[in-house]
Amino acid sequence: MPEKKIRSRQELEALREKTRAETDLRSGPKEVKITVHMGTCGIAAGGREVLSELADALRRAERENVSLAKSSCLGRCDQEPMITVTEQSGARFLYGNLTPEKVREIVQEHILGGHPIRDYLVQS
Repeated sequence: MPEKKIRSRQELEALREKTRAETDLRSGPKEVKITVHMGTCGIAAGGREVLSELADALRRAERENVSLAKSSCLGRCDQEPMITVTEQSGARFLYGNLTPEKVREIVQEHILGGHPIRDYLVQS
């Protein structure tokens, strides 16, 4: 789907507000934090679609204990788009080569079910 061109300041402000709502870090500690790595390489590889799908999947699941954030590149451009899932215990899971379909699986299996999907994890 081609991106819509922004033609006015009002459209830019509306887009900015929508993005803020989608990535709202809601106050207070959360059980899970999901960070989408949105460096230039991540965006070019599909990071916006991953972020959008995460926001939609979390909204559909009505999970208030999950925060969603953006960050820069981790230096693993060959693995983009990537997300890091950080659990309240401090355990971190780096997922790579993501698609919207994989994101839906991660939300269902890991975020909602508590079972990381090993096949999608980035190996160090």
